[in-house]
Amino acid sequence: MIDISSVPNIPPGFIFIFGAALIPLFGKGRVRDFYLVILAALGLISVAFLREPQTAWSFSVSGFGLIFLHVDRLSQIMGYIFAIAGGGAILYSLSTVKENGHHICALLYMGSALGAVFAGDFFTLYIFWEIMAFSSLGLIWYSRTERATNAGMRYILFHLFGGCALLGGIIIHYMNTGVITVGPIESGIGYFLLLIGIGVNAAFIPLHTWLPDSYPKATIAGTIFLSIFTTKTGIYVLARTFSGVEAVAYIGGAMCLYGVIFAILQNDVRKLLSYHIVSQLGYMVAGVGMGAIGLGVIATEAQEMAINGSIAHLFNNLLFKTTLFMCMGAVIYRTGKNNLTELGGLARKMPITMITCVIAALSISGVIFFNGWISKGMVIHAAELEGMHFLVLALTLGSVGTLISFIKLTYFAFFSKNEEIEAKEAPLPMLVPMCVTAFLCMAIGVYPKLLYGILPFRDAALHYDAFEFAHTFVSIELVLMTVFLFFMIGYFAPHEKITYDIDYLYRKAGRGFIWLCESPLVSFAIAVEKIVLRIADFFVRFSKNPLRGTRMMMDMIGVALLKPFVFVFNLVIQPVYKHYERDLEEVKMRPVEEPMERMSIGTGVLLVLLFFALYLIAMFIHGWLA
Repeated sequence: MIDISSVPNIPPGFIFIFGAALIPLFGKGRVRDFYLVILAALGLISVAFLREPQTAWSFSVSGFGLIFLHVDRLSQIMGYIFAIAGGGAILYSLSTVKENGHHICALLYMGSALGAVFAGDFFTLYIFWEIMAFSSLGLIWYSRTERATNAGMRYILFHLFGGCALLGGIIIHYMNTGVITVGPIESGIGYFLLLIGIGVNAAFIPLHTWLPDSYPKATIAGTIFLSIFTTKTGIYVLARTFSGVEAVAYIGGAMCLYGVIFAILQNDVRKLLSYHIVSQLGYMVAGVGMGAIGLGVIATEAQEMAINGSIAHLFNNLLFKTTLFMCMGAVIYRTGKNNLTELGGLARKMPITMITCVIAALSISGVIFFNGWISKGMVIHAAELEGMHFLVLALTLGSVGTLISFIKLTYFAFFSKNEEIEAKEAPLPMLVPMCVTAFLCMAIGVYPKLLYGILPFRDAALHYDAFEFAHTFVSIELVLMTVFLFFMIGYFAPHEKITYDIDYLYRKAGRGFIWLCESPLVSFAIAVEKIVLRIADFFVRFSKNPLRGTRMMMDMIGVALLKPFVFVFNLVIQPVYKHYERDLEEVKMRPVEEPMERMSIGTGVLLVLLFFALYLIAMFIHGWLA
């Protein structure tokens, strides 16, 4: 027997971060693949050996206490989720990823996400938060297409904005409270900056557009990793800092409806799934907004149910959403096609992929006896207990819309007729994680106590009856009505039309800003530069021949003052104006080195006295003679 208490506690994220540095030593063959599998297993074991509650790996840097390992019930649940889903993604990537750099980015991404989960203070969290943003960018750019490059630039711009907002909120929070540990935030500017920074990663509307823009353009394996870590880390930090904020709950309801509406309209399979990430995050955000978690917080039954539902749905989402991305990745890998209008007829050619995809589709749609049914039911039940009827309606409609979009996905990808498509079943390293996650979707749906035991409020979860008759009857009725309407109304068939999201406005605004910089502002800068150069040139010429410069200046002033009156007082002003104009042209034509006519002694003395008078006035003003 291994005594777990005797095993040294290593932050799980360090295993993947340092493991990424060793990948080049193993080449690109089976030895490297074996090393990656061992690394995934070590990550899961390190999470299993953690004991809660504990705080370790603390360091003092410039007066700040950085904590790299803070373990409690919530962080340990997240650790298990990330280690299991990330391990499946690593195994899946063995068939499609050849570059060591891609694996390095994936491991750094996974390690930084785990580092953020177990961070005990905001500054440590921020460090891993930024590593997560830049390492995930590589998973998009490794697709090596122009669309991926452009999407990656937009992706990192969003996350740089979110990171700056997060850091600003952390600094203001620390200056106001002197507290740096991860926890609830006091109201103020820092409160809103932190909410915006977290909201970017959690895909709040309208900060979500980076997600459906970038995920479909990443590599096949990269999309699996992306679907696991960034948004779920955002939900975790949101639960730590903003649980019990009612406005956050309604943000979740808006996300649920918005995401599912845009998912129904999509033709690209990975873009459809990406919008469903936004929609499913809505359930988690709603649960966090209704819940309450933290030290010294006494939660009500509804709040405990809300947090349990949020974390349960996060766990379930990583199972069925990862399965769906794996299935569609396998379809793209074997067919080379992304759009539903190009697919069909794959049920016989890829039967295992089809079965696992159908299981995951039923799970995400919240059909009874699949895991999504359990976690969605908990969040909706918490909203009912809180009396938030609009939120209940939004979450219920979101579930109906989810079922519509996944009937569309599975039918047109696998069952519609397409005699021309060529494909064969996915490779074994792809099939194994797909089958494992699909099995867990069914196992939890049939026996939900497998999930209840790891939730933050275990006792409240064990008292929840997922199969209560009224809830079950209404849900089955909605499923049957939805299926009937889908096949009776042909509106939901895929199409080639482009659907514009809020990012259309961002891009228009961005192009307008670039135009402003390249046209009016550049023209203004050039004009200012010309004026400054002319002034500088005048002073240079004046210094070489002051008398010539003075005469030019007097002529220029005369021309400028008289010109507006020439047409009104033509007979009187015209001769004087012409005199100044001719004299100015004559002076300009003379070389700088050519001396002007000599002045009389009296004029010279007068100019010297004038300069001395100016000096005396300046000295009196500044008190230099006192």
